[in-house]
Amino acid sequence: MPALTLSLLTETYAVCRFPTGTPVAMPQPGGFSLLVHAMEETTLVCPQDEVPPDAEADAGWRCFRIVQSFDFSVPGILASVLAPLAQAGIGIFATSTFSTDYVLVKAGDADRAAEALRAAGHRVDG
Repeated sequence: MPALTLSLLTETYAVCRFPTGTPVAMPQPGGFSLLVHAMEETTLVCPQDEVPPDAEADAGWRCFRIVQSFDFSVPGILASVLAPLAQAGIGIFATSTFSTDYVLVKAGDADRAAEALRAAGHRVDG
């Protein structure tokens, strides 16, 4: 697996939960946010200052973005990021888009996460 470049986004995020079927408005475009409607719940990841008032929210997350894009057939991309974080005892919330992966860690773990990723041979900007 080649070394990856990750960017630590500047915002602090919240992971929010809503009952299934709850209409949820997306945050303003321009930054990272995520909305997932699943059978058991609806999840929104958004900037901490944009948490909807009716959300069950877990705030205080920082987000690492894998800068490179890889074909879906390339195995181990996300695992090469998650393994060093797991070995460092850092909990995560991971998600993907069509083009790349995002890994959120609690803000208090962000520096340790960056160190663990660098020790694994990855580059971390931000």
